[in-house]
Amino acid sequence: MSRFKIFILLIAIVEILLILSANILYFYQNNDSDGKLYLVEARRLIKEIEEQKPEASEIEAMNFDKYETIAGIREFVAKEACDNDYLVEEIAGKLYRIEYAAGRSSQLPLYINFSLLGMMIVTIIVLVYVYHKILKPFQDMSNLSYELAKGNLSMPIKEEKSKLFGRFLWGMDMLREKLEETKEKELEFLKERKTLILSLSHDIKTPLSSIELYSKALSEDLYDTQERRDETLQGIARNVKEIKGYVNEIVTASREDFLNLEVHMGEYYISEVIKATESYYKDKLSVIHTEFQVDEISECLVKGDKNRMAEVLQNVMENAIKYGDGKRIRISFGEEEDCKLIQIENSGCNLKNEELPNLFDSFYRGSNSTGMKGSGLGLYICKTLMRKMDGDIFAGMNEDVFCVTIVARKS
Repeated sequence: MSRFKIFILLIAIVEILLILSANILYFYQNNDSDGKLYLVEARRLIKEIEEQKPEASEIEAMNFDKYETIAGIREFVAKEACDNDYLVEEIAGKLYRIEYAAGRSSQLPLYINFSLLGMMIVTIIVLVYVYHKILKPFQDMSNLSYELAKGNLSMPIKEEKSKLFGRFLWGMDMLREKLEETKEKELEFLKERKTLILSLSHDIKTPLSSIELYSKALSEDLYDTQERRDETLQGIARNVKEIKGYVNEIVTASREDFLNLEVHMGEYYISEVIKATESYYKDKLSVIHTEFQVDEISECLVKGDKNRMAEVLQNVMENAIKYGDGKRIRISFGEEEDCKLIQIENSGCNLKNEELPNLFDSFYRGSNSTGMKGSGLGLYICKTLMRKMDGDIFAGMNEDVFCVTIVARKS
């Protein structure tokens, strides 16, 4: 039995004990003479009569509205019939019949029981609802995250009608499908790349064999004329050039498309991305006491992928934080023909000018990256994405200020 079911059982037991305790306490007090209201009020009435000493006729004519249970008082006659319960007490030397209505409070235990039972039912209903609508779906989802972590992407996710988890599970299912699709594309790409590399490797064997034969012929001095030797050297140079071409194809195949950099072209307002970036980094930079300035931007509709542009800005901002001196980061804007320019500057640049052309190459890391974690792919990804969005990105330096300029095409 789960802990929550045990908890529900304990709640039910506690409330049953409360009902029993209330009943026992009530009946205990009701059976005790000190707990009977009509006896208490009868004593009050007797005391009042003894203090006031009224005539017998005045006693029977008394007003009993201030007493909850006393119905009347008469001189006691042994054989006289009476519809009410009564007590016989001696007052001023005479026996009096004090009539009372003790049955007024006889429904109280029933009210108590109904109230407590209703509370118990409501509590159990709430706990059962919480279990079925919150805890059970959450328990089922814990297995889902575990399976996804193991790489089981083919397992379908059961739909949940609950408003609390329905949208979440729908998003998780979309994530699962996206991961599965990415995994299939990655496997297909690896297969294609492996096939290409094997094919190119096979093609390299032919010029290598020719070079080997030419080299052997030259080493054994098989060519008796200078003209034949020159032709052999030209053949070697030709095969070397061919091999270089194959090697370049292998390098290109290894570098390109190793990341899934898909772009969904559309139109969006650049200010939306800038405001989201400013909001995200404002608090982050204030914690590390970096001055963060974002200039005013005029509304402008640009072409591209809004999410990919946000990714580019984030990559550049992270580089500015990582490689700057932490004093100042500024985002400014410019115009150039049909393009919108976004410039991200950071202070504390110690790069060399000759390194600038290589910054956007894959796996390249500048001289200022010593001792810092990274793969050298951030700016390469930015360059690839911006070109796919019909834009561009480049970097420049002015003394110790490093500036990355993002070029977005206006719509």
